Amino acid sequence: MAFPEGFLWGAATAAHQVEGNNVASDFWALEHASGSSFAEPSGDACDHYRLFRQDIALLAELGFNSYRFSIEWARVEPADGTFSQAAIEHYRDVLQVCHDHSLTPVVTLHHFSSPRWLMELGGWEYEKTPARFAAYCGKVMSELGPLIPYVCTINEANIGPLIRDVLTATSQGGRDASGAPVGVTDGAAEDGENDRDALSVVEAVPTNRDWPKIFLFTFSEQGVSIVQRAHTAARQAIRDASPSTRVGLTLALQDIQPAPGGEKRAERTWAETFEDFLPAMDGDDFLGVQSYTRSLVGPDGPLPVPDGAETTQMGYEFYPQALENVLRRAATAGMPLLVTEHGLGTADDSRRIEFIRQGLAGLERVLADGVDVRGYLHWSALDNYEWMLGYRPTFGLINVDRTTQRRTPKESARYLGALAQRNPPA
Repeated sequence: MAFPEGFLWGAATAAHQVEGNNVASDFWALEHASGSSFAEPSGDACDHYRLFRQDIALLAELGFNSYRFSIEWARVEPADGTFSQAAIEHYRDVLQVCHDHSLTPVVTLHHFSSPRWLMELGGWEYEKTPARFAAYCGKVMSELGPLIPYVCTINEANIGPLIRDVLTATSQGGRDASGAPVGVTDGAAEDGENDRDALSVVEAVPTNRDWPKIFLFTFSEQGVSIVQRAHTAARQAIRDASPSTRVGLTLALQDIQPAPGGEKRAERTWAETFEDFLPAMDGDDFLGVQSYTRSLVGPDGPLPVPDGAETTQMGYEFYPQALENVLRRAATAGMPLLVTEHGLGTADDSRRIEFIRQGLAGLERVLADGVDVRGYLHWSALDNYEWMLGYRPTFGLINVDRTTQRRTPKESARYLGALAQRNPPA
């Protein structure tokens, strides 16, 4: 495989999923609420808040030159308007360790979880959230900006419309190959057997539509507008504090393929999850592309996984070629692209290697055709906490024994790291 000089090779994590004990966050509150729909609480997670030095050293040892991680808003600003210098210094240490190991940091300032106080104010439906978010971003970048070459303001800024589309299809009675409502990820095993020991994001939505005001459940037109305005406000705050840092956001982009009769619905879905975000992205330095699978769309929305298709632990189709198709469509944004997530939940690491191999083959073809892609950051570095699904899905290149917190690289980590080592440095 041939990739450009200085191409970023790495893996990604999110603070709440790996750090542990994120007690001031909205997700911690929901995990511990009476009648919680979470499969289990996050607890110590991967204890990455304490063990980040060894984790970063391991990524470097495996051959990577980049690490994407998130700074946790709830730690930096545990109360409205009150910033924790201790938390800022912690993340300064994380960044410095990355640089010490020649890993380019790609920092995300919001990866799904928010401070609990924001949820109590109205969360991502609250009109003043863009200003609150920009103030937090400005504070972080004024302190840490010189150490951050790339920053993503918001992870999967379009996740609300995606979940809303699935909810709409579910309410219309669509069922997937496992017999669950269309789009509901239930932890199904690779053999397609239905395993109901974990709940999905969609299943966690209260049936009475009294949704918690967390980022994942931001479905309304007002909420989507607030997310977009939060990005633009944050971008300005970042530029004011750290002009040399390259700024973007990330989008969850499925390879949307129309079934017969679904052409108009597929076009609408792509517009709602990509084109509608282009105005907010005007002026960004790059776009983070996150792709896992394809979505077959009929006249009424998402369709079941095709009969006989291989599925992942998340219940969706094993379809690594989606990455190539999505990158070609995302290139219409007219800015450099960075693959900020691509991976799958599986207990069979040989399938992860094949997923990576096919995905990178498509990426190589995209590069050969002149699309400007700057890096590939696999999801995820560690087997971690998968939100409502708990610890059952295993996305990591590195296994984590949650009893001992011992890290064991998988063969997929060595495979991807070897590819990274063959790439010429900048």
